[in-house]
Amino acid sequence: MRINPFLFILAALATLCVTSCTSPEEKRINQAIQQVMDEFQAVGVSAAVVKEGQIIYNQSFGYKDLATQTPLSNNDMMRIASISKSFTATSLMQLVEKGIISLDDDISDLIGFQIRNPHHPDVPITLRMILSHTASIRDKENYSTLDNLNPAVGGDCADSYYEYKPGEGYNYSNMGINLAGAILENMSGIRFDQYVQDSVIKPLGLHGGHNLDAIDTTKIACIYHRSNDQYVESNAYASVTHRLPDYVMGYSAPMFSPTGGVKISAHDLATYMMMHMNYGELNGVRIISEESAKTMQTPVWMKQTPYEDQYGLCLYEFVDYIDDERYNQPGQYPVGHEGNAYGLYSVMIWSPQDKWGIVAMTNGITHIKGKEFRQTIVNAIYEACIKEAK
Repeated sequence: MRINPFLFILAALATLCVTSCTSPEEKRINQAIQQVMDEFQAVGVSAAVVKEGQIIYNQSFGYKDLATQTPLSNNDMMRIASISKSFTATSLMQLVEKGIISLDDDISDLIGFQIRNPHHPDVPITLRMILSHTASIRDKENYSTLDNLNPAVGGDCADSYYEYKPGEGYNYSNMGINLAGAILENMSGIRFDQYVQDSVIKPLGLHGGHNLDAIDTTKIACIYHRSNDQYVESNAYASVTHRLPDYVMGYSAPMFSPTGGVKISAHDLATYMMMHMNYGELNGVRIISEESAKTMQTPVWMKQTPYEDQYGLCLYEFVDYIDDERYNQPGQYPVGHEGNAYGLYSVMIWSPQDKWGIVAMTNGITHIKGKEFRQTIVNAIYEACIKEAK
């Protein structure tokens, strides 16, 4: 669906879906977000701010659906792309705590077929490696199937691996996290989407999940990408019901995209974030142990080039991200994850030391050369309500 950009601009200016707010702090945040929206011609933005263990701000702006000009609300959900990886790792840490698996297990033993980098056939690839993107597993065009790693299907699968020794290099791998989702399923005996729903999402009182058919689709915001200077709706959501008859437990989990398939609101993502900020517990509900939470937040790989992340287990440190020198030195880096796919952009970031956190997501933007939406909106919110209060 193509939308005239001039009509979009007029509609965005006329529409501001926010709850009434009167405090100076809320007004500053609203103004900061609106300025970023205007700059990037964003379709819609949802944001939430956490301070001192509470969600102190949650507002939504712009549109959920451009065609119907439906405003975006705080209850609406978007696909959050790679932030979903942390849900997969959180679930696996529960199995680690139960002694069912270990982070240093050979994943061949966990998935049921041999997985080896043919350039280093004697080096086991561990669960810790795939969760930290150090396993030397390469993303191919299609990382939604394990066939690319299964010798019974692809032979030695040499083109699915980098040449460096597993554990001694870093390359972001969606294939690796989809594999991790299959391991969760294989070792728990519960279908991937159901495990995450029952063991992470529901205990925290959240709404959302991986399976589109198991959530309220009336709350799903459309996702848009730019094409020929117009917004076009992306195919970001797909039902898998028709594929379930052929589902193979312990193998078909990539169908639900463990690497990027969660749909959730900014409010509920902020609630999930607070659990990690509290090292695994929220409101008396413990999802993972303090030790597991700290393990996830501790880098396995230290950034060596501008193109790498300081990556733990599906969470990483944001180096040189906040426009405040305090948070640009070791021991002070914020933690979290970003996501982007189909035109959506999402960010979940918090300070373990100072206990503030920001969640922001958009369902479509116009790109600006040399400027990144997520970092821009995080810093705008930080300036509006966190920096001055510290």
